[in-house]
Amino acid sequence: MSAGAVRSRRVALEGGLEPATVLFEAGRIVAIAPYDTPAKAVDLGDRVLFPGLVDTHVHCNEPGRTEWEGFATATRAAAAGGITTLVDMPLNSTPTTITPEAVRAKARASQGQLSIDVGFWGGLVPDSATPEGLRALAAAGVRGFKAFLVDSGIEDFPPVGERHLRRVLPTLGALGLPLLVHAELPGPIEAAAKETGGDPRAYATYLAGRPDAAEVEAVTLLLKLCRAHPFPLHIVHVASAAVLPLLRAARREGLPVTAESCPHYLTFEDTRIPPGATPFKCAPPIRDGATREALWNALRDGSLDLVATDHSPAPPARKELESGDFLRAWGGIASLQLLLPAVWTEAHRRGFAIPDLLPWLCHNPARLAGLGARKGGLEVGYDADLVAWDPDGTFTVDPVRLEHRHPITPYAGRRLRGTVHATWLRGALVYDQGTFPREPQGQWLRR
Repeated sequence: MSAGAVRSRRVALEGGLEPATVLFEAGRIVAIAPYDTPAKAVDLGDRVLFPGLVDTHVHCNEPGRTEWEGFATATRAAAAGGITTLVDMPLNSTPTTITPEAVRAKARASQGQLSIDVGFWGGLVPDSATPEGLRALAAAGVRGFKAFLVDSGIEDFPPVGERHLRRVLPTLGALGLPLLVHAELPGPIEAAAKETGGDPRAYATYLAGRPDAAEVEAVTLLLKLCRAHPFPLHIVHVASAAVLPLLRAARREGLPVTAESCPHYLTFEDTRIPPGATPFKCAPPIRDGATREALWNALRDGSLDLVATDHSPAPPARKELESGDFLRAWGGIASLQLLLPAVWTEAHRRGFAIPDLLPWLCHNPARLAGLGARKGGLEVGYDADLVAWDPDGTFTVDPVRLEHRHPITPYAGRRLRGTVHATWLRGALVYDQGTFPREPQGQWLRR
């Protein structure tokens, strides 16, 4: 990479937004200099210069389900949204990433397709839930592990139970790699299903079958296990306000626990989801407006550490767009390209400032993925991953203009605030106002 520089009157540094020039060479930041430093620089004026965003919860679905999504389309969408690093989930690819051989297959599939840098999570399922299995996956280069406590919807990624987890907790602690958990237990869901009836096109029918208790009981179990054998525990996509007191108590206790929520839980509410609008279906489900506000308060007080998309697209037939059947539709929301504007739109409405986004979208996800020494910040020695965006620009979401494989998203027609203008990966301009000026040059971030 050749040397270069980007300057702005609003650069996101540790002290807030400051005029500065970011100089880089060989893909790394070499200096943060005054704004008027003599240098041949791209001048952004008043556009905000952020570190590239890091999204630690993305389903690229390759190899095996590229008709759902793929590395090429997912990473283009990410670059267009200012994301320069993502970590790919071990499902819904085929094979699922539960063996070293599957890690290598995923790495081969990604070659020549990555517009941004990508890491992989490994899968913790009953067959891989052994000390030897986890050590082998770690040696193959995964950045941590993902497990479900409830049916994942994918036959070859079954859930684990308490006995599986107890078998590997000492190994998780020794490796020091995070375990990311889809925290819902099947018991409350099964009990609710026996009592649930009604129109399958009504969102309330689906919501009634996925109660808060499923999340609460799962997090309670996980915290009990973390207390018995401390290990880095991360709760993905928190959607229930009832979970938040448990997380706050765990922090006070000093347990090594982090947690995330997603843009859709911070944006939507159940009563505004129209009948048959299956693009809104996800698990856990979108709940009421009071829950949404509680999640925002948890971001404010640090009980939630980060926001990740849980980008999980599917073809129109799997989303049951024609029938509008919430009970049969695939549960997953596509929002990779919209992470920054979706979060900023709602944060701005609640009085947050631009620098408040940095820990949620940059610093903390980089740390979760073990990349905190090179990603997620504008510091000397870090990768020159940058995004230029206008926090005052607005646009209406047109699904056809999104880069992920299927133009299906619950954000369709929604007015969002915050427009991404340019994205640099290790100093190379990879997205520029609707164009992709370079061939894909992202790397596999092998641990």
